[in-house]
Amino acid sequence: MTLEGEVEWQYQKAAAENAMRYLMGIKGVTNDIAIKPKVSSADVKAKIEAAFERLAQVDAGQIAVEASDGKVVLRGNVRSWDEREQAGQAAWAAPGVTRFENRVETHPH
Repeated sequence: MTLEGEVEWQYQKAAAENAMRYLMGIKGVTNDIAIKPKVSSADVKAKIEAAFERLAQVDAGQIAVEASDGKVVLRGNVRSWDEREQAGQAAWAAPGVTRFENRVETHPH
């Protein structure tokens, strides 16, 4: 089965695939759904930075957010692998993110 179309958020793309994957008779799923954001790069960056501020374990001051045409790159240094992963999850969950690179490094303070 091949899924096609457009959604605004990554979680919608994943939900469509998960809904189809376990139907009887489905042997495989190719997810060609495109993520088409309806937000500007500045809005994406602002939403990610705001999410970092809300996360108690993420030191927002240590992570730089770059956003352009749906692609987000995180750079900086954090105290732990868990902090790095939380930052990545928050970035990927932001509306309008279609591609993501987590270049944050872990260096315990």
